Amino acid sequence: MRVKTFLSALALAALAPAAAMAGPLAGMGQPSPWQINFQQAASPIMENIHWFHDFLLVIITLITLFVLALLLIVIFKFNARANPVPSKTTHNTLLEVAWTVIPVIVLVSIAVPSFRLLFAQLNIPAADLTIKATGKQWFWTYDYPDNGFSFDSLMLQDKDRKPDQPRLLAVDNEVVVPVNKVVRVQVIGADVIHAFAVPSFGVKIDAVPGRLNETWFRATREGVYYGQCSELCGKDHAYMPITVRVVNDRDYAAWLDQAKKKFAYRPNPDDGIAVAAKEVPATQ
Repeated sequence: MRVKTFLSALALAALAPAAAMAGPLAGMGQPSPWQINFQQAASPIMENIHWFHDFLLVIITLITLFVLALLLIVIFKFNARANPVPSKTTHNTLLEVAWTVIPVIVLVSIAVPSFRLLFAQLNIPAADLTIKATGKQWFWTYDYPDNGFSFDSLMLQDKDRKPDQPRLLAVDNEVVVPVNKVVRVQVIGADVIHAFAVPSFGVKIDAVPGRLNETWFRATREGVYYGQCSELCGKDHAYMPITVRVVNDRDYAAWLDQAKKKFAYRPNPDDGIAVAAKEVPATQ
């Protein structure tokens, strides 16, 4: 009976990766109920992350099955009843070479695509648009330095949300970018360490006070994509979401004209310093 239970548990373990792959798929741009895998990719970097994840899943599954097979051989072939006279072999050149060379090959096969992906994430191509994201307690401020305006982005309260806007993810002022354009994102913290993360773009980078970090993405599909601060930054850490709306060039140009008027910098007559003419949302 114990053997049957043991084999049943092993069978379930072997089927777990297949069940995961067949589970509910994540939606585009935001989490989905009963989600198992990553959110759908909306950038070349995230597509590579998907591929690398699946590649590692295959490797670790094969390694797990191989180790499982060795354990079963040891359990059933080399127990005291089946093998009362144990072998006295102490060295096997072929095995010693194999268990040294094969792991090296496996690690190299993982390292090559890993370094290639890391290089693609850190090597920022020529940007079509630059956005500066400043993490604050507890909301985001976005600057469009190429266009001369800035705005704050705060989470919408339930009473202000539209039916199609997700709870805890929708914001009052969205980041808007054009589709199929390289967007450089400069990230910094104004007070404590935050983290700028948009899963569908494969973007996650720390916002550190006094340090300007950079990342990038190129959204390949129009739509609305959500992210959050991914660093434990304080009591309202869970309430500083990120919303990026990807639109076509015509809609982006129209939004840009409106944003320049709504959020444009204007001179401060008191001290001569340019400040942003933007609406200050109510405290969350």
